[in-house]
Amino acid sequence: MEKETRPLLPLGDVTSIQLEDDSPFAQTSDDDYFDLSSSSSLASLSTESRYKMASLDGGSFSEFVDGGHESDEESAPSCLESTKLKLKSFFCPPPKYYPRTIDYTPGARKVTSGDKTLPKNEIHNQKYNPYTFIFVVLYNEFKFFFNLYFLLVALSQFIPQLKIGYLFTYVSPLVFVLSITIAKEAYDDYGRYKRDREANSQKFQRLTKTGFETIPSSEIAVGDFIQVSKDERIPADMVLLRTADVTGSCFIRTDQLDGESEWRLRKAPSITQKFPTDVSLHSAHISVYAEAPGMDIYRFVGTLTQHGTANKGKDQVEGLSLDNTLWMNTVLASSTVIGCVVYTGTETRSVMNTSEPATKVGLLDFELNRLAKVLFCLVLILSILMVALGGFKGYWAIDIFRFVLLFSSIIPISLRVNLDMGKALYSYWINHDDEIEGTVVRTSTIPEQLGRINYLLSDKTGTLTQNDMIFKRLHLGSVSFSADTVDDLEEALKSSFAEKSESEAQEGVFGKNKRRTSTRKKVRTI
Repeated sequence: MEKETRPLLPLGDVTSIQLEDDSPFAQTSDDDYFDLSSSSSLASLSTESRYKMASLDGGSFSEFVDGGHESDEESAPSCLESTKLKLKSFFCPPPKYYPRTIDYTPGARKVTSGDKTLPKNEIHNQKYNPYTFIFVVLYNEFKFFFNLYFLLVALSQFIPQLKIGYLFTYVSPLVFVLSITIAKEAYDDYGRYKRDREANSQKFQRLTKTGFETIPSSEIAVGDFIQVSKDERIPADMVLLRTADVTGSCFIRTDQLDGESEWRLRKAPSITQKFPTDVSLHSAHISVYAEAPGMDIYRFVGTLTQHGTANKGKDQVEGLSLDNTLWMNTVLASSTVIGCVVYTGTETRSVMNTSEPATKVGLLDFELNRLAKVLFCLVLILSILMVALGGFKGYWAIDIFRFVLLFSSIIPISLRVNLDMGKALYSYWINHDDEIEGTVVRTSTIPEQLGRINYLLSDKTGTLTQNDMIFKRLHLGSVSFSADTVDDLEEALKSSFAEKSESEAQEGVFGKNKRRTSTRKKVRTI
C-alpha cells in the first residue's frame, strides 16, 4: 500500500472535532465545518505560527493526521531547539533541488537541470573526518559529567595550592579511558570507510553505443544507461526502460529501503520496451523528465517522450510513476533490466532518508553518569562537613576543594575503564561468533544493549521465522500424526491414492464398455 504525507492540522481556532460517516470534521469558533481529509479544507483553517497535532480518543483520527497522541508540550519545540534549528539553517542552509530533463539524441546526451553540478554517485557513511576526529570525540566524551569530573580533578593538580598527590595517579586513568574510546571510535569509523569503499567500487555494466562497459558505482552519472542483473543492488535511482522479460515487468526487493520483505512489481514503459535491441536506446531520440529529488519513496512524477519520425513525425509521450522506478539500495529479484539514471549520490531517495551518523550512548552510560552525580553530591556534602568540624578557619573554600580531591576515589574511574574494555571484548566476540556468522557490530559503544531487550515487536511472523516452518503435528479428523509417525502418514496416503487410482481405472473400463454398447445399438438401428 502506498503511503502519503498528510498535512498538519493548524488548531488556532478549532473548537471541536467529530466523525461523521467515517470522515473527520473540525468545527471552528465561527461554526464552520471543514473536512479534515481534504488538504484544501486544511489550508483554509487558521494560519497561526503555532501548529499542533490533533487526535481523537482511541486513535481514530491518527489515519488522517500525522503524529498520533502528542501533548502540546511534546509537539512544540523548545526555545533551545528552535535556536539550534535557526543557527543550522543560517550557517548550513538546506540544499535546493531541481527537476531535470535528460535528452538523448543519436550519439549525444544532454542533461538540463537547475543544478550546475550534479552530485557524484558516492556513499559516505563516515561519522568523522581527519580534521575534526579528535575534537568531536573529546566533545562527546566530556559532555558527560563523569568524564568532565575527572578532567577537572586532573587539571587541578597543576595548581600548587590544590596539589595533593602525584600528577600521574590522576592523569593516567583519564588518559587510558580516553585512549580506549578514541581507539574504538577510530576502528568503527574505519569499518564504515571500508564498507563505503566496497559499495562505491562495486562493478556495473554501462550501455554505450558500441556495447557494454564495466564501471564502478562511483562513476555512474545522471543519464547513464545501466544494466542490472538478478540479485544485484540498484546503484542509483533509475527509471526502468527495458527488461529481459517480453512483458516488460520485473520484481525488486525493497527490504533495505522500507523494511518490507515482499517483492514489488515494476514495469518498463512500452515505448522503450518495444525497441528491437538495447543499443537502440542510443540510436533513438528520446527524453526523460524527472521531478525534483525528494524523500518520498512512494511517489514519482515524470514523463518519457519519443521524438522524431518513428511515430509519423509526432512526439509520443508516456507518463512515468512509481511503477517505473528502481530506487537505490533495492535489489533486483528477477530477470535483467536496463534503466536510465535520474538521481545520484545525495539526491537519491535512500540517502535523503538516511540521518547523519550520531554518537550512540547506551543506557548503562547514562545510569553511570547519574550515579556519578549522586556520588559527587555526597562527596561535596562530606567535604563541607569535614571543614565545618574544623570551624571554617583560614582559606576554607580551598580546604573544601582539597577534601573533594581526597574523596575523589569514591567515584571509581576504574568502573568506566572496565566498562569500555568489556564493550570492546563483547563486540569482538559477536563479530567472531561461529553460530551467528556474518554478524557485523557497526557500533561498539552499545553492544550491552542487546541484553536489555524486554520486548520484540514484529508486524508479521515472516520477519522472525523467515517463512521457514517446522512440522510438529497434523490432525486429520480424529487421527493425529506427529514427527515420529510420519511413516504411518505416508502409508495412509499411498493406500488412499492406490484405492483412488483403482476406482478411476474401473470407471474408465465401464465407460468404454458403455460407449461400445451404445455404438453397437446405433449400428443395428441403421
